[in-house]
Amino acid sequence: MIFFSLLGVLALEHFYPLRKPLAHFEYFARFAAFLRDKLDGGESLHGVIAWCAAALPIVLVVLLAQAWMSDLNSLLGWAFSVGVLYLTMGLKYYSSIADDIAAKLRAGRLEEARALLQDWRGGDAGGLGARELASAVIEQLLLHSHRQTFGVLFWFMLLGPAGAVLFRIASVLSLRWRGATPQFAGAAAKAFHVLNWAPVRLTALTYAVAGNFEDAMYCWRSQRHAWPDEEDGVALAAGAGAMGVKLGQFPAEGGQRQECGEIGLGDDPDADHIDSASSMIWRGLAVWLVLALLIMVAGWAA
Repeated sequence: MIFFSLLGVLALEHFYPLRKPLAHFEYFARFAAFLRDKLDGGESLHGVIAWCAAALPIVLVVLLAQAWMSDLNSLLGWAFSVGVLYLTMGLKYYSSIADDIAAKLRAGRLEEARALLQDWRGGDAGGLGARELASAVIEQLLLHSHRQTFGVLFWFMLLGPAGAVLFRIASVLSLRWRGATPQFAGAAAKAFHVLNWAPVRLTALTYAVAGNFEDAMYCWRSQRHAWPDEEDGVALAAGAGAMGVKLGQFPAEGGQRQECGEIGLGDDPDADHIDSASSMIWRGLAVWLVLALLIMVAGWAA
């Protein structure tokens, strides 16, 4: 079922890729902001309550809906799984943005590329040169492919649609509540850390398998601490090593530019490396597709 669900999602992504604005994301983002405004009293307990209020009802509804539809008809249950994955992954959504930015960079239209990046990532992209723009785009590609694809697939394989929704909600809350008080935001950060520990390492391993394995593993071991968020550093260091590119700076949220230690090996990033990052992500997805097929075959043989 996992294999056929992933095939169904890829077919939907091909013919009906998600485009901005994503209505379901916007609604949830407003709900998360409402909870933060109403419940952020500067204590960790407030963060826990808000996180539970934001995540648990939705996950429970998805869990009950999946059980109900699967009991009614296995095909209906499969269709529901495909629909949930389609709404939580959005691989073509962010890869198409990266492709557009790469095209602008090749044409020398830096202002348009900066505007696309700023609209995608948020923060301040003004003044970034071609190298910094390419680096920022690759970094966002690698992080989004983890948070919106490989991490989602990991929890989908474990818990079904409810697992995919749980991971995406935890990911969104950990980002959206960064501007809250440290105690309040810490609850979301800790919840995501627990859910993210295994998936981010599998994502790094995926990049290694899809690219230069030896360099990816070297960068993963030696450079992950160079990034402010070490878990993001795991995915970025492995991805940069697998591609043979150097990364190091990106425009952070809130209009601030965040300086980071250099990670990766090899060349400075350019538009061609953006294409290489997209290709590596798609190869990584193919690895997961094969893994899902092997799981299905093993289930049949058992």
